[in-house]
Amino acid sequence: MKTTQPTTPDPGSPPATSLEFFNTVLADTDADGFVHVGDRFDDELRYLTRFSGPDRPYAFVYTGSEATATLCAPRLFHEQAQTEFIDRASDTTHRQVRTEQVGEPAGIRAVSTLQAAGISDGTILVPQQIPHDAALYLEQAGYELRSTDAVTVQRQQKTPAEIGCLRCVQQVTAAGMAQAEKILAESTEKNGVLRWSGAALTTEVLRRQINAILAQDGVQPAGNTVIGAGSSAADLHFTGVEEINAGETVLIDISPRGPHGYYGDMTRTFVVEGDGGWERRAYVAVEAALDAALRQLAPGVDAATVHEEAAAEIGAYGFPMVAEEGEIGFTHGTGHGVGLSLHEPPILSRETPLESGMVVTVEPGVYDPDRGGVRLEELVLITAAEPGYEILAPYPRSITPTHSR
Repeated sequence: MKTTQPTTPDPGSPPATSLEFFNTVLADTDADGFVHVGDRFDDELRYLTRFSGPDRPYAFVYTGSEATATLCAPRLFHEQAQTEFIDRASDTTHRQVRTEQVGEPAGIRAVSTLQAAGISDGTILVPQQIPHDAALYLEQAGYELRSTDAVTVQRQQKTPAEIGCLRCVQQVTAAGMAQAEKILAESTEKNGVLRWSGAALTTEVLRRQINAILAQDGVQPAGNTVIGAGSSAADLHFTGVEEINAGETVLIDISPRGPHGYYGDMTRTFVVEGDGGWERRAYVAVEAALDAALRQLAPGVDAATVHEEAAAEIGAYGFPMVAEEGEIGFTHGTGHGVGLSLHEPPILSRETPLESGMVVTVEPGVYDPDRGGVRLEELVLITAAEPGYEILAPYPRSITPTHSR
């Protein structure tokens, strides 16, 4: 099977967030409003506003009395906020951008927005990660704060536009993987070390080649191209430099971020000139675990069941489920949600019912600090249609790298 490699990814129109769910949330909790404060690096705030800058705090306020959403934009960002927060809106919520008091802390601007809406006291919902100073400003103004995970829950089911972004960036991720596999297939062995393009092949050389493919297709690596070889393949987040030797596992985990903020995530493991020993047995176990986990995916299935099936399959091949990185066996959960955050709910090891529209990774692995690591990872959409899931960018699985992807 050959993969389709995009040249210019087109995720379509930027996703927009409907804020109408707040009406139900506020009614159910008898609250008067919702406030969040953060910057462009706060994925929850970006989800609510679709505002992509800058890197200093600003506030989002939703008031239930008039179903009004307010973005307290930073200085000189009014036009961008108007475009991203208002012009692209997909609901009937009244939206506004405020640039008053731009020199004040974002928490004070949130208080001012609440007061302008006629809310001088009462209960205000806030996410758990709201900055401490913003919470203090709200409490000092006389509001009772109550923590809510309503936005986190809302983010779990992706809209068609969000799925389009995820599919697009995952296709580019697959193109990066194809480049890595091609380089490994072209490599030759000399004194046990792989050589490519006239020099020793290292994890850093491979990483740069992958990242170049991602960049040319408009996707940012975001420092998330993890490549381990031999013992470093047992390090779940290795980004250092190692020479790549013949016969050892080369674990490649690519998780870039696309133009509208959504992530891809794919892992493959290869061995050049392997002897069919430990690495082959581990690969067979991990692939069987991946298939077993995929068979469990469907709306209504408890997410923890997916992890249990993967762990049981790996155990059947003689590899234990262990608690700590650095031990021999399966050391982590089977998967997690992906969206504006690389790791977000649902978590496949927790008791959460899967729902149509969720996008999750499935990524079992086996690790031995002395021998290496094997992990395979797919990014999948949970669907109501059979078989209950869709792999967003299918890419072949093979322990031996080939040229023909």
